[in-house]
Amino acid sequence: RENGDTDVTIEILYCGICHTDLHQAKNDWGITTYPIVPGHEITGIITKVGKQVENFKKKKKRYVVHVPESLPMDAAAPLLCAGITVFTPLKDHNLIESPRKKIGVVGLGGLGHVAVKFGKAFGHHVTVISTSPSKEKEARERLGADGFIVSSNPKQMEAGKRTLDFILDTVSADHGLGPILELLKVNGTMVIVGAPGKPLELPAFPLLFGKRTIKGGIIGGMKETQEMMDLCGKYKISCDIEVVKPDNINEALNCLAKNDVKYRFVIDIAGSSSNL
Repeated sequence: RENGDTDVTIEILYCGICHTDLHQAKNDWGITTYPIVPGHEITGIITKVGKQVENFKKKKKRYVVHVPESLPMDAAAPLLCAGITVFTPLKDHNLIESPRKKIGVVGLGGLGHVAVKFGKAFGHHVTVISTSPSKEKEARERLGADGFIVSSNPKQMEAGKRTLDFILDTVSADHGLGPILELLKVNGTMVIVGAPGKPLELPAFPLLFGKRTIKGGIIGGMKETQEMMDLCGKYKISCDIEVVKPDNINEALNCLAKNDVKYRFVIDIAGSSSNL
């Protein structure tokens, strides 16, 4: 339709590919309504504004946020889902501007690597918990993680017991929560932002003996998203991405289903001649 008085028209340049897109396309959660066009991590340039959006530069447009000029448009796209998904639990638990805490990040994928960047930018001690020993070097040397625990290593898990104040679980694959909960201190909190397809295994004793809390997390509102974007601009935080052309979307989705992606795929719509 035509651009309305309260609308902005955007030329879409980039779109991230999220695990949610895969779940929705395949109706993994049983809630998909077809036809569906997956894709919600979108960045672009405003080409037209309605009569009533003069204040957009003051950040008062309802469903649009500014991408700071210090961030690349392609690597900023996944911040609109992956970024805000991990930012909101940190904000909800006063971990944006707070004394140094020991936080854990479960999984070093599309969400997890951004969580590590946020945790370090906000001054915390960050430990990555992963099933892949091969990711330790990158977690420590490139992302700046302070610690790394291989969740399948009993000795490492035992040594990590009751060392963390807060854990952010970003894993979408099926996994048990009991051993990970043991890493929390007494009264510690775990927030789950991944969305496994099957119910999570949760034994009672790690909850009872540690007086621990498990919560769910989800993306934030527009105000929080703009706050996150501004902080990303301040700390030069963006996502690590693999850029693909629209012609390769199906291939990228298949790779994502097999976890064959380094952090995040982003579709380069601007640089393609494809007729979408």
